[in-house]
Amino acid sequence: MSRVHSPATEPRGVAILGAGMIGEVHRRAALLAGAEVAGVLASSPQRSAEVARNWGTAAYQDLAEALADERVQVVHICTPNATHAPFAEAALAAGKHVICEKPLGISLAEAERMAAAADRSGLVATVPFVYRYHPVVREIRARRQAGEFGTWHLLHGTYLQDWMLSPDASSWRVDPELGGASRAFADIGSHWCDLVEWVSGERLAELSAQTSIAVPTRPATGGPSFAGPTGEPAERVEVCTEDSAMLLARTSTGVPVSAVISQVAAGRKNRLWFELDGSLGSAVFDQEDPERVWLGGVDGNRILVRDPAHGSAEQRRLSTLPAGHAVGYAQCFEAFVADTYAAIDGGSPEGLPTFADGLRSARLVDAVLRSAADGSWTQV
Repeated sequence: MSRVHSPATEPRGVAILGAGMIGEVHRRAALLAGAEVAGVLASSPQRSAEVARNWGTAAYQDLAEALADERVQVVHICTPNATHAPFAEAALAAGKHVICEKPLGISLAEAERMAAAADRSGLVATVPFVYRYHPVVREIRARRQAGEFGTWHLLHGTYLQDWMLSPDASSWRVDPELGGASRAFADIGSHWCDLVEWVSGERLAELSAQTSIAVPTRPATGGPSFAGPTGEPAERVEVCTEDSAMLLARTSTGVPVSAVISQVAAGRKNRLWFELDGSLGSAVFDQEDPERVWLGGVDGNRILVRDPAHGSAEQRRLSTLPAGHAVGYAQCFEAFVADTYAAIDGGSPEGLPTFADGLRSARLVDAVLRSAADGSWTQV
């Protein structure tokens, strides 16, 4: 088992597996939470050495070396989806706590196995569903818990991006061998579902889904995610993972749900948007305008602005900047990592997403794919 961290005597040692955009996000959050990056493992020994020089840390030659490092208490897994299961299971077996990018695996069976391994280990294993950490999201949830919205009538929204709009855009996520059978829904639809379920308190019970591929072929040699087309000609391959998905669902209490998910919506960079309509009021959140919540009522509407001096305890806890100084994705990720480390030290942070939430997401992805394949209403 990994050594117990003593905040008074030494920094927490972490290993970062994967050195792309999200690996850098993990590194920054770890450092801000007081950890020391003991080493990095990238896609090749050469890449590991390059990143290690830039980060001022050690370069691991392979996974075994990273897991054998006695300084390491937490392993951050930021690698392509197909590696999540073997890397996480090996880390847990080595006694390391784990932060693993979603999806947990590229199949429901892998996710079930990983969640079971985390349960058996007794270690902290979390998944960065970090949109839970927007302060105004916590405010909506607190108001729902207080009964402000009444009973839900309808839950709906979208998650739209445009980084795959160009026919020449590609990345490893397009390849089902690396990214899994679902792309748009597993990548971003999973965030929408996690957030709406967590905020509303409802659980999707059955669904009907459609998926579509807007660009039938893409370059075989994709670059990093969100980088866009490189302008260099490449062999093209058939695309078999969806660009868009549409979802109709019912919750376990019968509330209707709808969502549109797309990575080919021109002009939309990262628009996770939801509206929750209740018998006493409604709430709207837009991740591209994360400082405000629209609150609807029959006698007038209000705009609630994030403010550390007002609102719920969790909204105030996560409002690390004064009102009017935007708190965004980076701060959400930093709060998530800090809460994971707090849980390792024995705390119980509210809303910390764990492997159980990652497994829930995998079950939703599996139901979407099954429904899209046969056109049926499908149990989650």
